Amino acid sequence: MKKWKVLAAACCMALLAAACSGAGGSASGGSASSAAAGGSSQEAAAPDSTETGGGEDAAFETVTPGKLTMSTNAAFPPYEMTEDDGSFSGIDVEIAEAIAAELGLELQIDDMDFDAALLAVQQGKSDMVMAGVTVNEERMQVMDFSDSYSTGVQVIIVPEGSDIASVEDLAGHMIGTQRGTTGNIYCTDEFGEDHVVAYDNGLTATQALLNGQIDCIVIDSAPAAEFVKANPGLTILDTEYAVEDYAIGLNKENPALKDAVNVVLNRLIANGTVQSIVDKYINAQ
Repeated sequence: MKKWKVLAAACCMALLAAACSGAGGSASGGSASSAAAGGSSQEAAAPDSTETGGGEDAAFETVTPGKLTMSTNAAFPPYEMTEDDGSFSGIDVEIAEAIAAELGLELQIDDMDFDAALLAVQQGKSDMVMAGVTVNEERMQVMDFSDSYSTGVQVIIVPEGSDIASVEDLAGHMIGTQRGTTGNIYCTDEFGEDHVVAYDNGLTATQALLNGQIDCIVIDSAPAAEFVKANPGLTILDTEYAVEDYAIGLNKENPALKDAVNVVLNRLIANGTVQSIVDKYINAQ
């Protein structure tokens, strides 16, 4: 069940309940650069905001001169994933590349655990985090967010023939989630820690489900569809667990960069670039 849409209203931030939460973690992956456009100075001029109704023009700084550093967990298809040659692809990756190009910077992608990706922005080790990140009150205390660029739905994966047919049936079962996500938070709050197992990524959780170690998985619908497609015998319930908005996480100490990213993001939404990227990876319903 793929229920994703790009939010076309680009000038207001929809700060709703959301899907992925920040805690400490250590980097587990490598890093790679994606050439977007040249840049040579740590301080750059923000794009002209008059075209999109953004804030005042201002200079902004990046962690590395000439680069826009994005932390992510590249195990969340189709938003971010690692190709056989070690390169990165996905919706978030291509949107980040487009943003970097508009800002005249080269995109640097640092792949790590999800919790670590969130922490990297908070500690000023990356400029932004894109990893299917949604907005909640806890995260708003420690980082800033761009306007939303996509909406996600949390769904439930079960083995075919499972006695779990609805959200209400989750009680008493072992639920797999991805560590640090809002799915993990929601399930822990609703069903108790003893009934929730947190895995480093959705792929590991899927393997645990296939092995009978858990009874179901709560995860975003887009990666859920990818995991089910690759693993016969699994299915997604025709029900929604939660609906959330995705946004770009940024450091609170760099408001000028947030403003610049928002101006560019809004422009990319308005001209159809974001929608075309989403459609490339997710069939429109």
